[in-house]
Amino acid sequence: MVADLAALFPDHFWVYGPACDLHVEPPGGTPGPRACRFQFGNMVLSRWPILSTRTLLLPRSRTVSKLNLQRGATEAVIDTPDGALRAYSVHLDHVSADERIRQLVFLNERINAFTHEGGSVTGALEFDASDPPLPENYVVMGDFNMVPESPEYCAFAGTKDGYYGRMARIGTPIDALAALNGYTPGSYSWMDPEDHDKRMHLDYCFVSGGLEHRLISASVDTTPTGSDHFPVWVEIGR
Repeated sequence: MVADLAALFPDHFWVYGPACDLHVEPPGGTPGPRACRFQFGNMVLSRWPILSTRTLLLPRSRTVSKLNLQRGATEAVIDTPDGALRAYSVHLDHVSADERIRQLVFLNERINAFTHEGGSVTGALEFDASDPPLPENYVVMGDFNMVPESPEYCAFAGTKDGYYGRMARIGTPIDALAALNGYTPGSYSWMDPEDHDKRMHLDYCFVSGGLEHRLISASVDTTPTGSDHFPVWVEIGR
């Protein structure tokens, strides 16, 4: 699937971070190649060079009867015309709000620690190379498996105050769609393939506080038919 998607964007740079990787046997009992793997992870496509990348493994607990895969966030430092920018491709747990909260707390800690911890490599001077840049601004995109204003949403974006609403804070991501007043009573980004009346908003693009003033537009395109989730489009200006 990764190779097929990359082939559709031949002029783009891409990275893929599998959080889950299992050996599987092909159907029919026939011997399979040693490289026959089942992988589950996140991909980033970019028009500009991806300078560094790493996969952050998110916290998880062991389930008994419901399939629960290891989840991750693929971090990519992208060399945009306006300077380096971090992008995180995310897919959170789908069976437990408690687990999603733990995953989001961990993710936010890593996002905020990035500039002093470093990304995928530091100390590259030892090999006569430069360290990749450490940009402060970032975008976090993907399937969060949570609805707006849920406990896990508030754990990531902050809780609304009864008088002041949700205040922008250093170190707290900003929901691009909410910042542009893009939510409507019927907003959704997911639809049950078996029952089109079951709809929820599960997919987001969060940005760092330094990008909020550069947000131009944000919307969900519910016309594609290739998935039960729909694309979230966010335009960021210069």
